[in-house]
Amino acid sequence: MSDLWDMLRENTAARIGLGRAGDSLPTARVLEFAAAHAAARDAVHHPLDVGALVASVEPIGLGTPEVVASRAADRSEYLRRPDFGRTPGEGFSVAQADADIGIVLADGLSPIALTEHAAGVVAAIKDVLTPTYSIATPVIATQARVALGDHIGAAQKVGTLIVVIGERPGLSVADSVGIYLTHLPRPGRADSERNCISNIHPPGGQSYVGAARVVAALVEGARALGRSGVDLKDTSRTLTT
Repeated sequence: MSDLWDMLRENTAARIGLGRAGDSLPTARVLEFAAAHAAARDAVHHPLDVGALVASVEPIGLGTPEVVASRAADRSEYLRRPDFGRTPGEGFSVAQADADIGIVLADGLSPIALTEHAAGVVAAIKDVLTPTYSIATPVIATQARVALGDHIGAAQKVGTLIVVIGERPGLSVADSVGIYLTHLPRPGRADSERNCISNIHPPGGQSYVGAARVVAALVEGARALGRSGVDLKDTSRTLTT
């Protein structure tokens, strides 16, 4: 029976076949769960190291990232007031770019994930988009929710906005990022007007290159359609003969 569970575990991060110790779980499994829960909590509460993120993204060649903050004064307020994370803080200012594509790097609910994966995601996006589109200097947003990107994209005057954000950590993955794409960003855009690419955390999740290919297909589709969201479909996996 253990061989069966071992085979199944190779295909899922779910906790399956945990076994028993009397009326409870084996001590090792209890400790594994406690460690995963602690990692998820740490991912949420750990502050973003802005300096390290700037240093990792700058060599990609899109310029030195600008840094902005939401209305949330600190992590505690950010978690208690999601609406504050969607609006700019006092003194908000972003340089106008007039580029085709804007990129926002938002800490979201896992700053650890953004630190781990942002540079890889941005580099892959640059590789697939720069032959065709101009890309603005990235903007790092702290205590940020996805909708804060609408303010940033509108200020930059970009055609399409890509928000790379730390996803809500779970008990199997605490360092995953997602990408939200919004065509013609402006404050007040609804979530139905965005497209999401999630579960980006190689090697266990989607790869940087795979996510970038989906981004490229969505950008092309959004520009042809004139909008993003529920009417825009991912064509990156369309088979050609």
